[in-house]
Amino acid sequence: MPNRETVEEFVALVEAGAFDTAMERFYAENASMQENQDTPRHGLTALIEGERRTMARSRNIKATCIRPILIEGDTVAIRWHFAFEFGDGRSVVLDEMTHQRWAGEKMREEKFFYDPKQMGR
Repeated sequence: MPNRETVEEFVALVEAGAFDTAMERFYAENASMQENQDTPRHGLTALIEGERRTMARSRNIKATCIRPILIEGDTVAIRWHFAFEFGDGRSVVLDEMTHQRWAGEKMREEKFFYDPKQMGR
């Protein structure tokens, strides 16, 4: 189970815009990530590459953790507010919940819950 300090360090990196660094530091090698009911993506390398593609398409991404952060054993739940400014001029605001399963100080699974209409789907 992660300690609160570990989760707070993770949140601080995300809020600082260091999304890929947060993944490198806190995700397990065999981590998975899933958007709503989409097929999960697996493996730290693939997850970081996907994150870097999103970052490259964006002029700016502002992430804000809406507290409290809920931690119960190996389970962490965080509400996020993201504001994206894409290179093509579009702006998107995303309010989401993430459900995480940790093994010690590394995240094994992360699933995001949000209304896909927020992303223009």
